[in-house]
Amino acid sequence: MLSYISKSVYFAILFFQFIFPTTVTVAQSLDEIISGEHRSDQNKIRNEARHPKETLEFFGLEKTMTVVEVWPSAGWYTEVIAPYLNDSGQYISASFDVNTDNEYFGKMAKRFQNKLDEYPDLYGNVKHGVLEAPDRIEIAETNSVDMVLTFRNIHNWMARGQTEMMFKGFYKVLKPGGILGVVEHRGNSSITQDPKAKSGYVNQEFAIALAEQSGFIFEESSEINANPKDNKEHREGVWTLAPTYRNLSDDEKADYKSIGESDRFTLRFRKPE
Repeated sequence: MLSYISKSVYFAILFFQFIFPTTVTVAQSLDEIISGEHRSDQNKIRNEARHPKETLEFFGLEKTMTVVEVWPSAGWYTEVIAPYLNDSGQYISASFDVNTDNEYFGKMAKRFQNKLDEYPDLYGNVKHGVLEAPDRIEIAETNSVDMVLTFRNIHNWMARGQTEMMFKGFYKVLKPGGILGVVEHRGNSSITQDPKAKSGYVNQEFAIALAEQSGFIFEESSEINANPKDNKEHREGVWTLAPTYRNLSDDEKADYKSIGESDRFTLRFRKPE
């Protein structure tokens, strides 16, 4: 049985906690962040196809790093990387300027900023670089970044003829020994690469050559994001698959749902010391 003093202390603690509730700290592990309440159920469902923890661990992400995410779009990966770096590292978005003259770029930038504003405790340390090639490539200072990450963007640069300037831009901001991590829709290696990547697919060997031409050393590939069900032969290219289902009837969507998202390569490069 609790003594009178013990009871007094016990109830005093309960009263203090009621009046001054404990502040919930930012989740520190990748597992906690990936399952965090700041992420929508719709985004969490895609963990199964995108394997964020395994992918980021393969790239070698650490809490104390300065990391650039290239064209984060709606911020699916931002939801994981930025909170992970919030206390000890630095997340930098290399994207569009909110005040740009380009209507589409401005819309995307505002959408991204609205996401950050929803959770200032998680995203309060985010910095913004501008990456509107070819006119503006203002990502970070030269040799200042530990890691640059890009998810499913190479085909966009190929369509615009911007691949060379992008990779050179990443090389410039990375520290010697810094890491470039790349995820992209993987094309059929037996088919010659379309220089515009109109299907959204990029051959793995082609992507490796792009990075190496800019000075990067290819370190390793991973099959974390592979999907053997994707035969790459779709009417609307990669956008036929989940989650886009472009121009598909309801019956077709049911068939394509069983395939899942695209087959993707996952590559790690390093800037020479």
